Amino acid sequence: MAKAFASTEDLDEKKVSFDQLGPGLYAYTAEGDPNSGVIIGDDSVMVIDAQATPTIAGDLIARIAKVTDKPIKYVLLTHYHAVRALGASAFKGAEILASDTTRGLITERGREDMESEVARFPRLFRAADTIPGLTWPTFTFPDEISIWLGRREVRIMHIGRGHTAGDLIAVVPDAGVVFAGDLVEYKSACYCGDAHFTDWPQTLDNLSEMQANALLPGRGAALSTPDLVKEGIELTGDFLATLYGSVKESVEKGRSLKDAFDFARLAMDPKFKTFAIYEHCLPFNVARAYDEARGIEWPVIWTADRDREMWAALQTAD
Repeated sequence: MAKAFASTEDLDEKKVSFDQLGPGLYAYTAEGDPNSGVIIGDDSVMVIDAQATPTIAGDLIARIAKVTDKPIKYVLLTHYHAVRALGASAFKGAEILASDTTRGLITERGREDMESEVARFPRLFRAADTIPGLTWPTFTFPDEISIWLGRREVRIMHIGRGHTAGDLIAVVPDAGVVFAGDLVEYKSACYCGDAHFTDWPQTLDNLSEMQANALLPGRGAALSTPDLVKEGIELTGDFLATLYGSVKESVEKGRSLKDAFDFARLAMDPKFKTFAIYEHCLPFNVARAYDEARGIEWPVIWTADRDREMWAALQTAD
């Protein structure tokens, strides 16, 4: 008997926190749900990641209004996934920023990703009917740009592939704070269905070299000290190394995808089973790792049908 698909049984509301990471810098977190960041400058505000729906984004906007009356001028999409991007229509008049690669991924697979994620996360997409369609960036760039919120610089960078091919981070140099998107997770499973496993470790090394004072991961609690930042990056690296190392060994030994999944669980469960969305992510993660280890460099597009077929094949009850 297959386990309940993805997060279809995760229907309990999460406690939302809105914590200060530095001067004019806030972390919107919710017990393992997707995070958003807030950067307040002299004359305007930037939001990092738009949440899954305009309804959830509305809660974020209301919390921002309690700490500043400055307008939200920019929304940065760290990557293209629906739970990060589809709330953007709530930010009326804001410029939507993303990497050139992310725009390409929206063109290539945005519609399929939207349908897939709505089915995977029914709680997050309860208000799916309020989403006007795909979120399209209004401004994109190749690798790096500085956006100025008055005198406050936000340095937006692509420092390597990882969670997706187009991941961006946002750095606030005056505070040493980084908004890392899903390149880093804290006590939450990394979703690797669209990952580049062989690149991601170097990307994390690039992030470590920044020696951030604080960092907001894509999921999990805000990392408010350098020691916590180090722990979060190392946990993410260990998650990826354990997963990909196991699956690569299975491929080298000629195991089937199902056998690779079972062997990966032996390596992963003891260390990571308590992490948020672990069971949800594991089949997608193993499937992508299995492909990459066999030389499939570009992630295969996930569709709602492919999701269900893969789940039925791999995620069986204990």
